[in-house]
Amino acid sequence: MLAQVQLLFMVVFLEMGLILMFLFRTPLRKLIIMTLDRVKRGSGPLIVKSVAATVLVIMIYTVYSIKELQSRPADSVNPTDQILLAHQILEAALMGFSLFLGLMIDRLHHYIRELRLLRRTMEAVKKQDRTLDNIKNGEASTLRDEISSLRNKMKQLESESEAKEEEVQSQRANSDSLKGQSEKLLLEYDRILEENQNLRSQLQSVDQTVSHSDNKKNT
Repeated sequence: MLAQVQLLFMVVFLEMGLILMFLFRTPLRKLIIMTLDRVKRGSGPLIVKSVAATVLVIMIYTVYSIKELQSRPADSVNPTDQILLAHQILEAALMGFSLFLGLMIDRLHHYIRELRLLRRTMEAVKKQDRTLDNIKNGEASTLRDEISSLRNKMKQLESESEAKEEEVQSQRANSDSLKGQSEKLLLEYDRILEENQNLRSQLQSVDQTVSHSDNKKNT
């Protein structure tokens, strides 16, 4: 009976130590987590559940024995029964406490694994965000380069269009001056034609006068 109590105390203290190790981030905690991961694989969970069920059944039987001893009349209870009652109460308390601590260890292990998975997922998401940011920055720089090259092309085209416009204007000015000169030449040509016609008419009249005077002299 004493050996059972000592074993239960050892189990309880071991479980308390494991819980304390779970609370602090140390290399030993990683080792414990890896060990529990291996225990929960294969037939490990079935063995743990069988042991927990056995301890629970023993605890229920012990509680029933405690109730039976407490239900006896006070006159029929001797010191041996009182010692047995105290021993059974201690055993039931230790078994219940060990089951509770085992459940706490299982939940802590589960939450620590979930936290590690969540951290890995967050790190992966952060890496993806960094990759996307780098891609976006690269695309933005490429777009900036394209925009700057397009702006340079636009400036070049604007300068070429301005040069062509100046050339067109100069050609227009030349054509206008040529038109003015051609109009002046046409006017001068018309004037010369008119003078030529006047001269011809004068010459004809002179010729007629000369011929008429010659005819008179002959007669």
